[in-house]
Amino acid sequence: MNYSFFAKGHPNVTSRHKTTFEVTMEPEIGIKADCIIGVSSGVSMNDFPEELKNAIQNEKTVVTVILETENARDEIKGYGHPELTLDHPTDMVCRKSEFKCSRTLMINADKASCDLKKGLIDDLSEGKPLKVVINVD
Repeated sequence: MNYSFFAKGHPNVTSRHKTTFEVTMEPEIGIKADCIIGVSSGVSMNDFPEELKNAIQNEKTVVTVILETENARDEIKGYGHPELTLDHPTDMVCRKSEFKCSRTLMINADKASCDLKKGLIDDLSEGKPLKVVINVD
């Protein structure tokens, strides 16, 4: 199953965080928000279809997030877990760690914001549109 939505970049996207990356519904971010790569998301995790949420709440599920801008594409793999509530009203965080909270979309991700392709981050720091695709296997 896959699910896609759109967000956009922001001039304060620096993509320096070493353990997470985040997409938020918030329209503005500060310069210290070094994990946030996308703002003004069209959806929150509350909007995810139940089938998607159920799949992500299984620790055997491989979750793949594909990030696309007009000039770049990157793919991040991680895992779901039964303790993921997937109910934060604005934020979606992908984590390299196993930390779980209402903001967590996946754990044990193979990339954080600092690992994302430079072309993608360049587009996002220019405020370009971001397509986010979530695939579950």
